[in-house]
Amino acid sequence: MSQRRIKHMFKQLRDASLKYKLIEDGDRILAGISGGKDSLTMLYLLTLVQKYTPVSFTLYPVMLDMGWGEDHQAIADYCESLGLELRVENTHIGRIVFEHRREKNPCSLCSNLRHGALNRIAKSLGCNKVALGHHMDDAVHTFFLSMLFEGRFHVFKPRTYLDRSDITLIRPMVYISEEDIAKCAASLKLPVRVSACPASGQTKRDEVKQLLDLIEQQFPGARQRFLASLENAAPDTFWSSTPDNN
Repeated sequence: MSQRRIKHMFKQLRDASLKYKLIEDGDRILAGISGGKDSLTMLYLLTLVQKYTPVSFTLYPVMLDMGWGEDHQAIADYCESLGLELRVENTHIGRIVFEHRREKNPCSLCSNLRHGALNRIAKSLGCNKVALGHHMDDAVHTFFLSMLFEGRFHVFKPRTYLDRSDITLIRPMVYISEEDIAKCAASLKLPVRVSACPASGQTKRDEVKQLLDLIEQQFPGARQRFLASLENAAPDTFWSSTPDNN
């Protein structure tokens, strides 16, 4: 990947941050690290923001050990190369989701448990924000999942304040495509590891991803336009806003 493309991704992150006030002076940001390409690329881009913009903030990379016996040393070394120290928190989330609860569709429960754990750690570190590695494709996938399986329009926001924990969730990469992230991670030789999740590749989200890949092939640029529709939606055009004519 060329430096021009990385600069473009950096600009996309900065644009999202400025529009939604994601990264601000004085922030103490916990960066959720899974070991996948998304979170590792996010961490790299956030260090560029620290280096090349006047915004002063602190980063705390945190990884949750899901209990699958994974080796975290390569990720720790990567964080050290960025001048950061990785904190690894041991959890029983994997066992809870797949052995105790045995959910048919485990992603929602797993996500809630992971986010809860990250929020608790953020509070213990004195952080006011938690950064997650969701990207443009994730936003579009979530939008379609809500329509196809829940019968409603719903998608996560770039910035969400959680009043119960007094933590703000931010998603700095919502303007960046998964394709660019994959190319960036490969170009930088980031220590990306394969997910050890037993449900990996077998979820409803994976099915929706395949569907959207087909749509993108038929209508190039569709993902970008889906994302634009989320930002440009007119609430008064939905039926729920139509007055009762009875």
